[in-house]
Amino acid sequence: MKHRLIRWLPAIVVPAAIAAGAIAIPLAAGAADLPVKSPSDVLRLVASSDTKAFSGTVQQTSDLGLPSIPKMGGGSSSTDSSIASTLSLLMGDHTAKVYVDGPTKVRVQLLDQLAERDVIRNGSDVWLYQSSDQSVTHATVPAHAKSGATETPTPDATASPDATATTPQALAEKFLAAVDPSTKVTLGANTKVANRDAYDLVLTPRTDATLVGSVSIAVDGQTGLPLQVQVTARGASSPSFQAGFSDFTPGAPDASVFSFTPPKGATVTEQTPKTGEHATGANRPKPTVTGTGWATIVSLPAGTVPAQALADPLVAQLTQSVGGGRALSTSLVSVLVTADGRLLAGAVPVSALQAAAQ
Repeated sequence: MKHRLIRWLPAIVVPAAIAAGAIAIPLAAGAADLPVKSPSDVLRLVASSDTKAFSGTVQQTSDLGLPSIPKMGGGSSSTDSSIASTLSLLMGDHTAKVYVDGPTKVRVQLLDQLAERDVIRNGSDVWLYQSSDQSVTHATVPAHAKSGATETPTPDATASPDATATTPQALAEKFLAAVDPSTKVTLGANTKVANRDAYDLVLTPRTDATLVGSVSIAVDGQTGLPLQVQVTARGASSPSFQAGFSDFTPGAPDASVFSFTPPKGATVTEQTPKTGEHATGANRPKPTVTGTGWATIVSLPAGTVPAQALADPLVAQLTQSVGGGRALSTSLVSVLVTADGRLLAGAVPVSALQAAAQ
């Protein structure tokens, strides 16, 4: 999360939402014939899952209450393009093909209406491809680097956030890792997701200080893998963000899906792995975390958001002037940028961010 927090203003929404519990997904309806289990049993089922290879199609939809992003014309700035690209992952409906074979073979293929984005790891090679501008970035993962099936490292390309962040397994892991006494854990009715029997694990905040009403995680009854995740805003009757498998197949995908050759005519950028202080992010702003549980607020210091970013027309359109700065407010997460460039975010009302800033 720290790595993503310092990228650019709208990109804060994704990690803050995930960290504080602000991503949502509706579960597929249908009866499921599964052994009776308690919430603790299902938590253990997820923790003990040893399925390391699978493939499937992930559907994402969102309704965060943000205004429509204008289409960027040929004269738009690179800042506009980066912001629009980032927010499009949050606000639009997306389909992604996901292929996993252990911790070092992962491919997430994000299919837009007229474009495609790929994040591929095959051993030590990591590729990022964007068909819209025929750009390819290649990096080599250091031998000591840690990686998991849901946290594939990507080249540091500011125009493309990590596409693996919104896979059901990655989202569920973030939520479940944050379960503490501030969360009520129950089971809903068994369901079917991607034509597979699943338990409905429901996380409900015990506080009204958060924008989140509940999170539902559909856990595959056979493999223990999360197949869908659902977060509904407080007081809402339908999810605000959702992503889940529409089809799911356990087992190793064909090895060919992890092979990547840059298309003819593509611009390829080789990225050298960072070492020393740069590798650890020692020169990056350090986040401060205040509050607890669902009311957690992440803050970055003065100067994190440059003045030119605040002056960007798209930022001005998506945010509103409030006491202490400008705010981006959605149904599940809020972001506040102060006049001195501090950035605060959390699954809390803007008023909570203003109080934290003071």
